[in-house]
Amino acid sequence: MRRDSVGARDRRTRHSRKRARRRGIAAEWLAVWYLRLRGWRIVARRWRSPQGEIDLVAKRGGVLAVIEVKSRAEFETAAFALAPRQRRRIVRAASSFLQRRPDFAGLALRFDLFLVVPWRAPRHIAGAWRADDRS
Repeated sequence: MRRDSVGARDRRTRHSRKRARRRGIAAEWLAVWYLRLRGWRIVARRWRSPQGEIDLVAKRGGVLAVIEVKSRAEFETAAFALAPRQRRRIVRAASSFLQRRPDFAGLALRFDLFLVVPWRAPRHIAGAWRADDRS
């Protein structure tokens, strides 16, 4: 294989990753405003811990929602993009978040999925999975 083609492939991969990252950030921004307009208060964005990352944490009434944002070409692909391993990692990260923020410990914890597809209204799936799911 020629050295030039390897470099070109690396550039395409980097460009593709940059584009996906920008699309993900735009989807998170859309999710933030969608949720705010529906009365949610955004508590954290892109919260990281050694256990994992949480896209959004939002509070409304007695509910604290940990929200994973997925942006894909179709709703079905976006919904299935959340693998069981990633769900477990998000649950661990949520536990870490609550340890660091005990002021939210008394709220009902819920895991939501927010799906973004081009040129379609976004979908907010409340209670998309539970912390005790073993799948």
